[in-house]
Amino acid sequence: MSKTTEILDAYRKAVMGTYSPGVVVASGKGVTVRDADGLILYDFTSGIGVQNVGYSHPKVVKAIQDQAALVTHCSNLFANEPATRLAERLVELSGLGGKVFFCNSGAEANEAAIKLARRWGSASGGRFEVVTFRQGFHGRTLATLAATAQSWCQDGYDPLPVGFAYADYNDLESVRAAITDKTVAIMLEPVQGEGGVTPATPEFMAGVRALCDEKNLLMICDEVQSGMGRTGTWFAWQGYDVKPDLFTLAKALGGGLPMGALVASEKFADVFTPSSHASTFGGNPVAAAAALAVIDVIEEEGLCERATKLGELFKEALAAEVDKYDQLLEVRGKGLMLGLVVDGDAKPIVQALQDQGLLALTAGPNVVRFLPPLVLEEGDLEEAVDMISDALDCVYNG
Repeated sequence: MSKTTEILDAYRKAVMGTYSPGVVVASGKGVTVRDADGLILYDFTSGIGVQNVGYSHPKVVKAIQDQAALVTHCSNLFANEPATRLAERLVELSGLGGKVFFCNSGAEANEAAIKLARRWGSASGGRFEVVTFRQGFHGRTLATLAATAQSWCQDGYDPLPVGFAYADYNDLESVRAAITDKTVAIMLEPVQGEGGVTPATPEFMAGVRALCDEKNLLMICDEVQSGMGRTGTWFAWQGYDVKPDLFTLAKALGGGLPMGALVASEKFADVFTPSSHASTFGGNPVAAAAALAVIDVIEEEGLCERATKLGELFKEALAAEVDKYDQLLEVRGKGLMLGLVVDGDAKPIVQALQDQGLLALTAGPNVVRFLPPLVLEEGDLEEAVDMISDALDCVYNG
């Protein structure tokens, strides 16, 4: 019996069946992982958008080790320096001049954004409804499930919390029609991730901002998957001529450690007051030290610029494959957040890619999603493109 089979058998017996893993990751370095039997695979999932600076980056590893030797946890009844410095950096990078709330995950960050919006709206006629978008994804808590307008993840959890209305993405009239006198905010992903790797159009983002200004609503950007350089800017909303009132981060922020954040602009920075919201592990000093190192690596290695450059090369290579096969419809996305749209089921392609030595994801039933680490080199990309070409040949030509 292989080590992989042994571990997977034990996993299925001991871990609740919310996932169906077929690979056991034993270690990672840069853009690759090694499985339990020593097989090396290109990871074009980045741990679902987490490892933007790659696996085991020495600066991130050192930051974690150094901070762990000092203190691993500090109650939020007290302050710690790494979280303080991280909040300063995020405010600086955003240019919003506000403040940060720290938590542990994207769902918690989005939950905090929803709570802040409701708390603010309660003082203006009791407004509480948030407009979100079909094919969006905001998390797995009950509130963020309700915000996620997709039945596949809502089924079996009724009754869901009230207070959400759904509109069509990139359709401004649909948004306007969803607004009522109870609406307090519009919440969107600048690039929808789980829903199919669909970017917002510039006109749509500008229109949402204008609607929020017109109706006195909060504009909330969910940057959990698209943030931290993934689309070629620190935050995907910076690729548009708009500024949100709130935005959320997680995944890549902690460099592999659990870390989430809600960033509020100056106008809304003090809506939360003592005891109005909390998170025991929010701003954990080890995770914050890792996040500071992630920011340094992205800056020092020019990873936003690399995401733009290699994203264009990757997009061109995928477009060439679309030209070869009628079953492939289009390539969409921004930077190194790309989706290959398939006429049919995308899962056979994902499996064929794994067989070739490359890990990818689906995004909905018919999109292959690629989220490679931003430390990707051109040589790595060339090898990956060859694997993709071979995998597509296996699927469509047998």
